[in-house]
Amino acid sequence: MNDSMEQCAVDASGPPSTPRQTADSGRAALLDASGGVLRAPVDRRGAARAEPAAPAVGAGAREWHADPYAAALRTGRGPLFLRRGDGWLLPLEVERWCAPPDEADATVLARCRGGVLDVGCGPGRLVAALAARGHPVLGIDVSRHAVERAVREGGAALCRSVFDPLPGTGRWATLLLIDGNIGIGGDPAALLARARELAAPDGTVLVETAGTELDERVVVRVDDGRGGHGTPFPWARLGTRALLAHGGRAGWRAVEQWRVGGRRFVQLRRG
Repeated sequence: MNDSMEQCAVDASGPPSTPRQTADSGRAALLDASGGVLRAPVDRRGAARAEPAAPAVGAGAREWHADPYAAALRTGRGPLFLRRGDGWLLPLEVERWCAPPDEADATVLARCRGGVLDVGCGPGRLVAALAARGHPVLGIDVSRHAVERAVREGGAALCRSVFDPLPGTGRWATLLLIDGNIGIGGDPAALLARARELAAPDGTVLVETAGTELDERVVVRVDDGRGGHGTPFPWARLGTRALLAHGGRAGWRAVEQWRVGGRRFVQLRRG
């Protein structure tokens, strides 16, 4: 297994400009004037085709080269895990991520308002669903393979970290941290503070929390259970109580909590 790390193409043009909205077969799309957004236009025959535009990423966002996550995205199935240093494994739901939105996802989609930023969009099921509903929506992910798949699904996506310069900073009506993405960076307080910077003054963030009450910071790696693994990275897992505590300190207030099919969600609004 090759564990060397490769960086997505760097956008040297500086911070991207504010996204503008355009029609693409009746769907709203976001275009980054710096050329970093990937989208899937429709050709004359009506067939969707991916049109990469040199996805951008900041210096801090890197991905694994030929790692198990990329392989799982190509096939749309696992097994795939997050492995801690002590050998503990957290199963990752690749099949669900690569499938159309399920009943629990539908409750998230129904709560999205205005322009939506999907942080850690993965293969793009929520981005594509929101675009089909006419939302201005942008997905971001540090995995080039995830961004490419999100584009093929019909979404607009950037290969970029949430902590890098992003289009629409301070104007996103809704941010998504679904599928455990409150764990990004291993520092929920920093992530929620960054979400506050990105959100509009009355913006909300929809967060999926862990099924148990915990507040955990760990170093993990992606593992396929067959000896293949990626490079280590920091991660966090939060239950609902821990999220509310971190959110309150970062200037967010809870407005709703709900549960569907064993998955738990919280809606936070800027305080």
